[in-house]
Amino acid sequence: MSSKKNLVSLHAYIVIALAATCTALNYYIFVLSNAFAPAGVNGIATMVQYLGGVSVSNMSLYINLPLAVFSFFKIGRRFTFRTMAYVLVFSFMLRLFQQRVIDISRFIYHTDDGKSTILAPLAAGSINGMMYGIAVRFQGSTGGTDFIATYVHQKHPEISFARALLVFNTLVALSSYFVYDYNVEPVILSILYSYLTSNISGSIIRGGEAAIKIELITPQPEELKKELITKLRHSVTILSATGGYSGEEKIMMICVVNTHQIKDFMEIIANYPGTFACVSDVTRTIGNFKHIGRLFGGKSRM
Repeated sequence: MSSKKNLVSLHAYIVIALAATCTALNYYIFVLSNAFAPAGVNGIATMVQYLGGVSVSNMSLYINLPLAVFSFFKIGRRFTFRTMAYVLVFSFMLRLFQQRVIDISRFIYHTDDGKSTILAPLAAGSINGMMYGIAVRFQGSTGGTDFIATYVHQKHPEISFARALLVFNTLVALSSYFVYDYNVEPVILSILYSYLTSNISGSIIRGGEAAIKIELITPQPEELKKELITKLRHSVTILSATGGYSGEEKIMMICVVNTHQIKDFMEIIANYPGTFACVSDVTRTIGNFKHIGRLFGGKSRM
């Protein structure tokens, strides 16, 4: 059991290290040569380097190390260790690229005439969103403002992690106006980068946990229940309900299915006249669905 746990942990660190390497490539190719600040601490580090100060690879370490010590005691060991694995690999690989120990300078995206400048944050934000999502899926993060936002959310649950992160990233974006020669374009590029990162990472973090919740009332509950379980391989919850207008006793059924199954669901209820269904998004599902899978000789789809 212990060896299996160690293998899972090792796998997580390998994936996080690969994600950090891809992020370093992303910064070197799309960010550092295009005069805009990405989100978070690395956005601050990028502006410092632009002004002729400490390199991003060094600045990232200087800021993250004290934050990691704070996180170790206030947030948790596993989160801190995996986040710092990301930070260390990112800083190390970016230094290799910047010092041309690994020379990939010919791949740098930059337009001297200013045309297609928007492509840099489009590419960088998309790639960073994917890598950020992977790091979080493996119970780490990219460090910097993630440490702060996580702590703020723990201390004040009413403030979501995303909202706290949005405040920090907005401050970075506004600061870039003063750093990049009082030009509004870097602010727009930074906001675009942050928007793409947030949306793409959110999709990856949710992954297979996203689902559809269906609440329905039907005059044929038994028949519909059997068909939903048989064809969609998801059970249903049955509740007693009362019609607000008619006062009649009714049966309400609740079923959670995968997003790609909504078409199959629509085809099923089309065969049950008088059925009313209300559909809503579910960002995450938690639970054990194995017994449904066993009924059909295989794993459940959830």
